[in-house]
Amino acid sequence: MADIQGNVETALKKDMENKLKKELQKELKKGSGFMNEFKKFISRGNVIDLAVGVIVGSSFTAIVNSLVNNIITPLITLITGKVSVKELFVALDGNEYESLEAATEAGAATLGYGLFIQSVIDFIIIAFVVFLMVKGINKIRDIGKKEEPEKAPTTKVCPFCKSEINIEATRCPNCTSEIEVEAEWKDWDIL
Repeated sequence: MADIQGNVETALKKDMENKLKKELQKELKKGSGFMNEFKKFISRGNVIDLAVGVIVGSSFTAIVNSLVNNIITPLITLITGKVSVKELFVALDGNEYESLEAATEAGAATLGYGLFIQSVIDFIIIAFVVFLMVKGINKIRDIGKKEEPEKAPTTKVCPFCKSEINIEATRCPNCTSEIEVEAEWKDWDIL
């Protein structure tokens, strides 16, 4: 009896080992499938286009920062009479400080609304340039498109109830009025 029980236990162990091996092999195949899928994803054009867009975007950010810092900010500084828009702040401890940097070094809590204004200016410039780029791209796309001819109307308005009906209708389905059909005289033989 113990011998049969030992054989059953051995058979069950081997069966479990085989099942585990099969499950492990399935999981390994899934992993390699995942890697293949990842390789396909990376090599598609969309991802490469996205990468190029990110690189161009970071370069564009440097250009916008230069525009804001070197052209727009000095103009705003002339208007406001302050040293720099970035230096506009309010010290929350009630003391007066020479600059935002001096207030920060003194450990005072500050509201740096000048930095916020600077960020808003950056955003507006970036949004405007993106708008111009999209508008230009749309114009380029429209150059190659042919204008489709206007389709003939398929409906008309009932002169009595003003509802829209089929152009060939002789009676309005809404108010049941008889509608005169406009004749095409060129198709009629008169005389």
